[in-house]
Amino acid sequence: MRYLEVFIFFKLMFFLALFFAFAPKISAAESLGTIIIDAGYDKRTSIAIVPFSIERSLDNAPEIADIINFDLARSGYFQPLGADSMLSLPTVAEQVFFRDWRILGIEYLVIGRIVGGLFSDPRVIYEVYDVYNERRMLSKEIFVSESRWRDVAHSISDQVFEVITGIKGAFSTQLAYILAVNLGSPSARYMLELADSDGQGSRTLFSSNQPLMSVSWSPDGKRIAYVSFENGRPGIILQNIATGSRKRIAQFKGINGSPVFSPDGEKLAMVLSRDGNPEIYVMSLSDGRLRRITRHHAIDTEPSWAPEGDQIIFTSDRGGQPQIYQVDLNTNYVERLTFRGSYNARPRLLPSGKDMVYVHRANGLFHIAKQSLDGQSFHILTETTLDESPSIAPNGTMLIYATQDAGRGILSVVSMDGRVKYRLPYISGDVREPAWSPYRDFLLEGQ
Repeated sequence: MRYLEVFIFFKLMFFLALFFAFAPKISAAESLGTIIIDAGYDKRTSIAIVPFSIERSLDNAPEIADIINFDLARSGYFQPLGADSMLSLPTVAEQVFFRDWRILGIEYLVIGRIVGGLFSDPRVIYEVYDVYNERRMLSKEIFVSESRWRDVAHSISDQVFEVITGIKGAFSTQLAYILAVNLGSPSARYMLELADSDGQGSRTLFSSNQPLMSVSWSPDGKRIAYVSFENGRPGIILQNIATGSRKRIAQFKGINGSPVFSPDGEKLAMVLSRDGNPEIYVMSLSDGRLRRITRHHAIDTEPSWAPEGDQIIFTSDRGGQPQIYQVDLNTNYVERLTFRGSYNARPRLLPSGKDMVYVHRANGLFHIAKQSLDGQSFHILTETTLDESPSIAPNGTMLIYATQDAGRGILSVVSMDGRVKYRLPYISGDVREPAWSPYRDFLLEGQ
């Protein structure tokens, strides 16, 4: 398990073990985009997303309804109706007959159309209906450029999800992850990749022949922090996503690892061994000043911020085995949070700040577990093996993590109650270190 190797690494100063532990035998390229629903809610909400009508001048527009269907289905909250089972295909309010949809057992209906495009940007007009109460819940118009069809579709999914569930949608978010190819050969390569939340539209932000790891998003979604070995030693890099500009902010003697942005985006927690032992530090990004947070002869690593920015949870073997602790930044008081099992690591707090997820070893296998901070509730979320690197969606409903399939790294997603699962196959390589972005804001809506 990679986290066990992390502790060994901290003692032996051997970062590369993280990347060669599970080197895959890579075959033909595979596309990141197929999602398999392994399980779902006992009663998902029935919804119909009718194929949007498209004006002739926009024949090259994608079928937005298909993307919305895909988004809502993978959330686990909804059971979309296939278009071939629909009794009619309305695109405007006058064509909606609620009786037809009640016969089909549909609770909510989404209709829409794509218009314009000859002398102006196309517009997507859509409406959401409550079938049983025969009322319109939402009506919006979005302008779209030719390159942003998928962005618009995800944005509509967010709006539909929120107006029905009351939870802010996270389909317009992105995923960052490390893609490793040709491991164990002279042509080994490590790429920092960025993709939509459904795995589509991937692009490379940075590529190196040396390992990359520990990806973290800034709260505004404009920067990414990560660890790079590009000059032979670990260093912490800040990269601007839009411009690609990079800045090395930490390359002290020894370990430079596990960077995580503070909730206000002004600081970065990290692990440094500049004073001889791996400890948690906080760096001010405005002036580079460091504050040492932990002081213990054990290994302290993998920091994660509380939502209010006043506490940090982290992994430490100060009790003899890897467990999760919490430190109050105002008082420096340290408290142990996990007591089940002999291995718990890589903690991440949910947006509420009341629960956390982490890597938990049970019966010799590594899974992702969820626990309340007071320890009263505990639930193992995943059933795969060698699960690691959990990262939580900004609305707190799902998490993405790295796991193994036939000896190769892939990404999987699970709901916070463990009942909804799907996987994102990798692109011809070994996928690791996923990080779910914060919310993204689009200036797409019309008046």
